[in-house]
Amino acid sequence: MNRPLLAALLCLLAAPARADEGMWTFDNIPEDQLFERHGFIPDAAWLEHARLASLRFNDGGSGSFVSPEGLVLTNHHVALGQLQKMSTPERDYVKAGFFARTRGQESPCPDLELNQLVSYEDVTSRVLSGLPKGVPQAQVNDARRAAVAGVEKECSDKGGLRCDVVELYQGGEYWLYRYKKYTDIRLVMTPEVDAAFFGGDPDNFVFPRYDLDFAFFRV
Repeated sequence: MNRPLLAALLCLLAAPARADEGMWTFDNIPEDQLFERHGFIPDAAWLEHARLASLRFNDGGSGSFVSPEGLVLTNHHVALGQLQKMSTPERDYVKAGFFARTRGQESPCPDLELNQLVSYEDVTSRVLSGLPKGVPQAQVNDARRAAVAGVEKECSDKGGLRCDVVELYQGGEYWLYRYKKYTDIRLVMTPEVDAAFFGGDPDNFVFPRYDLDFAFFRV
């Protein structure tokens, strides 16, 4: 990387950042708050675009599609487990980093799975309606787990998707999330760990930051 480009990237990474408090599910976007603060209400097409761009890493963490050709951006610390698995005595992806100059040079990941949320459904009534009453809590918990497992199995058997029932609001709601699974994942680029971990901040919740905490994969 040339010095002017590196300097520009560092300036961007060091810039102060502010964000609205809170996180929301796609079915419960705070439209009034967004309009009051930013004059913006996301429509259905915008929300679908954001949802389909978002990815879950099966070994922990998240990322997002950043090109129509399957390029995925995530944090270096999210990629670290794969980099360790892919490293050999001759090629240390963690210490030296990696850059594929062509598509053919992109390096296959051994066991990485990425999940894309393609749809979701409120299944609260299905999970809670059949729970027994007047019995020990352990028995209620067993019945709840059985109901969740039944919903997930039915979903997986129908569409071949990864299906997870997610508990929200301390058990107030249960939602079925349907994920498309991607298992052919290639490493495209990652900086060396000394650049990605510069300053000793292992996560991305403190700003400004002065490191290159990112990695690129391709589906």
